[in-house]
Amino acid sequence: MTALPIDSALPGLIAALGDAGRAVLQAPPGAGKTTRVPLALLDAGLARGRIVMLEPRRLAARAAAERMAETLGEKVGQTVGYRIRGEAKTGKATRIEVVTEGILTRMIQSDPELSGVGAVIFDEFHERSLNADLGLALTWELRGALRDDLIVLVMSATLDAAPVAALMDGAPVITSQGRSFPVDTRWLDKPLPKGRRLPEAAADLVARAVAETVGGVLVFLPGEGEIRRVEALLQGVLPGDCQLRPLYGALPFAAQRAAIAPGGAGRKVVLATAIAETSLTIRDIRVVVDAGRARRARFDPNSGMSRLVTERVTKAEADQRRGRAGRVAEGACYRLWTKGEEGALAAFPPAEIEVADLTGLALELALWGASGPGDLAFLTPPNPGAWAEATALLQGLGALDAAGRITAHGRALAALPVHPRLGHMLALAGPAAAPLAALLEERDPLLGAGADVARRLDALRDPGSAPAPARPALERIRAEGRRLARLAPAAPRELSAGEMAALAYPDRVGLRRKGDDPRYVLSGGKGAVLAADDPLAGARLIVALDLDGDAREAKVRLAAPLSEGELRAVHGDAIAWQAVCDWSRRERRVIARRQERFGALILEDRQWKDAPAEAVARAMLEGVRELGLPWTDAARRLQARVELMRGQGAELPDFSDAGLMAGLEEWLLPHLDGLRTAEDLKRLDLTPALKAALNWDQQQTLDRLAPPHFETPLGRRVPIDYGAEAPEIALRLQEMFGVTVHPTVGPRRLPLRVTLLSPAGRPVQTTMDLPGFWASSYADVRKDMRGRYPRHPWPEDPTVAAPTLRAKRKG
Repeated sequence: MTALPIDSALPGLIAALGDAGRAVLQAPPGAGKTTRVPLALLDAGLARGRIVMLEPRRLAARAAAERMAETLGEKVGQTVGYRIRGEAKTGKATRIEVVTEGILTRMIQSDPELSGVGAVIFDEFHERSLNADLGLALTWELRGALRDDLIVLVMSATLDAAPVAALMDGAPVITSQGRSFPVDTRWLDKPLPKGRRLPEAAADLVARAVAETVGGVLVFLPGEGEIRRVEALLQGVLPGDCQLRPLYGALPFAAQRAAIAPGGAGRKVVLATAIAETSLTIRDIRVVVDAGRARRARFDPNSGMSRLVTERVTKAEADQRRGRAGRVAEGACYRLWTKGEEGALAAFPPAEIEVADLTGLALELALWGASGPGDLAFLTPPNPGAWAEATALLQGLGALDAAGRITAHGRALAALPVHPRLGHMLALAGPAAAPLAALLEERDPLLGAGADVARRLDALRDPGSAPAPARPALERIRAEGRRLARLAPAAPRELSAGEMAALAYPDRVGLRRKGDDPRYVLSGGKGAVLAADDPLAGARLIVALDLDGDAREAKVRLAAPLSEGELRAVHGDAIAWQAVCDWSRRERRVIARRQERFGALILEDRQWKDAPAEAVARAMLEGVRELGLPWTDAARRLQARVELMRGQGAELPDFSDAGLMAGLEEWLLPHLDGLRTAEDLKRLDLTPALKAALNWDQQQTLDRLAPPHFETPLGRRVPIDYGAEAPEIALRLQEMFGVTVHPTVGPRRLPLRVTLLSPAGRPVQTTMDLPGFWASSYADVRKDMRGRYPRHPWPEDPTVAAPTLRAKRKG
């Protein structure tokens, strides 16, 4: 065998696995870990059973198995085999089995002891797929509980090994150096102009790279569509000795093999997705052209499932791609961005568990018997909010009970290789739903063909009727549909496309709003709109299968029409009459209705004439929260008295604005009987309600410490204003003659602010020390006032004069 960099690390790795039964192997791309390590483990005889190695992609799994079988001089299916979705090549003599990541989860769920398996290897763990994280968590759990003899090895190209080693109870870390040649990196001179399409720009850069270099060329593009467009643009442009080879996951295996195999006489130009970053070795590559985009799974709230989205590559991904040019000789890397733009790239791609839909993960953990993600060892814990959404959806589908435990229906969904939404549809609608399930798992093959999903289903039945670019995708969806049909249980009757869609998306049933525009309210509470010229625009009910990202009112990109009878047929148990008594912000009044509802949809609406008074009052309470309290001067004075005394330590209720609003239900609700509108609220006197909020002892305490009035020496009651900076009264100066002690309120004897008025009612003096005023300023006031109001008494000594409001008699 040709020597590879990993060979020098194998003795230390085998020794670590022999001692600890677990290890983390760091080795850069091209070191040879994928094909050398399983064979070395087999030769060492450490594994008591089969060696199972996980690969993130089907192509990589097949290629790794073939390469190892070739090393042994055998065919695949003998000592080395593989299992991927829909295909398996293994036999009784198979000792090394390469599987895709979801296969391991099914193996563990069906046999928690992993009987017959002696070692599990996680290859390319740095990609941090959701299935790899789940597979490691389940494997580590079963190793600790049932299989302490199970060997666990995690292999990674770029991942920081320390957290993984810590997760595995301090597993030994083995590091292998790679082998690479210098790579000359070439950036664009200036950013791509706006409007410049990526396929055209990438094709131009490939043509330039071919003209300036020698050797095989590996071009990184985000997906199949871009690969096909770039391939078409390069036809007839490249020199005649260049062989264009596409490489992506959905390509037939023979075409994938042709892309990986040595190029032969001419120059090979491989147009590949990220599948070629680390998992595969493509021989003779000396030039890399990086279009700077990656397609990864992210949870798409608009489709309700994970979708592949196109994003800028990260620095780690760009470095991985660049390294492919230095495997066999000095190479060159052409990047479709400027050197200045490189600084804005993120360092690493996110772990899938941070950004993907967690519904499938939540179902798997429930099937395992875990109460939540905290029961297992995850390198990155799931986001609590995303986890709550996932479990709520599963409960809505009947896969989990109210306590979060898996149901019999949930077990059936877990056995189906699709998103639980689509599994629910397959389980209830049967094989007839398989084409729709396969279609919804893929990107729309007929973009721009209107929203009706029936157009896509018709094209699936007859791909030849569809535009030529869509036919390969339609054929692939048809094949997947046939596979799913074999797995789906029989159904009692055949459902329409709308009924099937409503089963998968009970939260996306849309009811047309009133008006000319095709605007819809969805059963989950959100808004949606169809294009005005869409053939579905007149439908009263639809199921929105795909929406754009508008948070206020999303545009419907894919939908199925639905009749009310069909809705009742599949969701009749969720349709119910509800008595609704609410405050209407728009009408500024209480609205009492009886409504037949499905989620947020109102299928029928009637007036509720005999709504209970308590229900009306509670709805009116919401009006108070919106409009505010209808204060009067008297109510404000009472509030101020209470708050002043509370500030001085009296044990009284919180009458602050915030305190009163927080406690509306306790003190105001009993006083809203008969009120229904904003006008009714304006006429409400709060004073009786506020007084009723005080018990008898509190009222007595309040009246004693903070009386509402000051009684003058003449017996007249003057209201005390407690809303000012200090409690305040205003009265005629002559009415206070003979008063030698300043009036106070409260337990701390807070002096009143006394405004003394002239006989004409104009302020003469404001004082908080009446005896001091009599002894000082009064003489000047007397001198001034005697001339202005000679008919009124102005004694020299007011402290001994009798109070009066009368003028002197004439004569």
